Amino acid sequence: MSGLRAFLRAVAALALAGGTGAARAAEPLPAGFSVVGDIRLAGADGERSWTDGGFGKTRFGGDAAGDFRLRPRLAEGELVWQPRFGWAVTGTIVAAAQTGQEHPIDLIEAFVSVKPMPRGGTRISGRAGLFWPPVSLEHEGAAWTVTDMITPSAINSWIGEEVKVAGVEASIARALAGGQLTATGAVFGFNDTAGTLLAFRGWALHDLKATAFGHQQLPPLNAFMSGGVQAPVTRPALEIDDRPGFYGKLAWRAAAPVSLEALYYDNRGRPEAVNPSLQWGWRTRFLNVGARAEIASGTRLLAQAMTGSTRMGFDEGAGIWVHTRFRAAYVRLSHTTGRAAFNARLDLFGTRERGSALGREESEEGWAATAAASLRLSPHAQVLLEALRVDSRREARLRAGLAPRQVQNQLQAALRLAL
Repeated sequence: MSGLRAFLRAVAALALAGGTGAARAAEPLPAGFSVVGDIRLAGADGERSWTDGGFGKTRFGGDAAGDFRLRPRLAEGELVWQPRFGWAVTGTIVAAAQTGQEHPIDLIEAFVSVKPMPRGGTRISGRAGLFWPPVSLEHEGAAWTVTDMITPSAINSWIGEEVKVAGVEASIARALAGGQLTATGAVFGFNDTAGTLLAFRGWALHDLKATAFGHQQLPPLNAFMSGGVQAPVTRPALEIDDRPGFYGKLAWRAAAPVSLEALYYDNRGRPEAVNPSLQWGWRTRFLNVGARAEIASGTRLLAQAMTGSTRMGFDEGAGIWVHTRFRAAYVRLSHTTGRAAFNARLDLFGTRERGSALGREESEEGWAATAAASLRLSPHAQVLLEALRVDSRREARLRAGLAPRQVQNQLQAALRLAL
């Protein structure tokens, strides 16, 4: 962790040095700065949320009896700084206050981007620092937000909570056959614990984002794991084994309004590596494919699918302690008319546990349906309404005195402000 802190301090110092002059501009906010805030009325029923140490799949859960509970919340606030160091070099530093996180305020992104002028039909770009891999088709807004919904899919919720990296990424894009082909590759570290939440909790749907120095709660663990083997929390931004990971991506944007992409990720974690705080290395690999298509004026279709596995612990003859295979997919239909947008999404997800220390009760199956509407009131204000229903089955809930199958409903109304 000390290495990551030193790296982030260096990035911040570079940004401060380059942005001092620009920050003196007479604007409501200094040049390069923006603020995003989310005030929310949220209600949910069902089991205790995973953010409170339960097995719940949504950000908010019901009351002690599982009944519907509605309350106002200041969901998050983010300060974004994007200084410019020259015509080809920019920085991005994002600090966030998120309800339900360990620290009241924490860093969520810090990287430098390089985008030289294209030469001929070829464009080269890159970035270095703390960032999310380019997996999500849903996150388009500032500070890695979904612009016209509140809750991302199960796939991209997991990317947001566990798959953040500190590394170097490079992309090369080339005009080809009337479209554009882009190849991206990266080498990274500080992501050795990715897979912990998927194995012990399973999939979830929420808009919380991993921080640089915070932790995430785990649900009740079995007797073996809770007996001095695994800490009750997981830290997403952590380097344990000093082995760099990598990912590679190919994306094709055709002349028609269609784009396709595929990304392979491998953190190359050592499953038997563990630190004094009982944070383990997880060997996590996955393949993600996505497609985006404009099917009519103002109407688009998004789809993603992911399959992978994560492993942790020792192999003592009966197989490695944890060996979780996971898969998920969603399809989302979006329609925009004027200042309003309407979205509907269906998620399918599941895991299969083959480890010697967890057992099949940690496997799960589930689905989720989400409907959302948004209205942009001005360039600085947006109202969003969303209904989410999640139906899942996981035998491990018996440890918490719950039925294996649980259904949760969550309703949210948000006022999103940007300056």
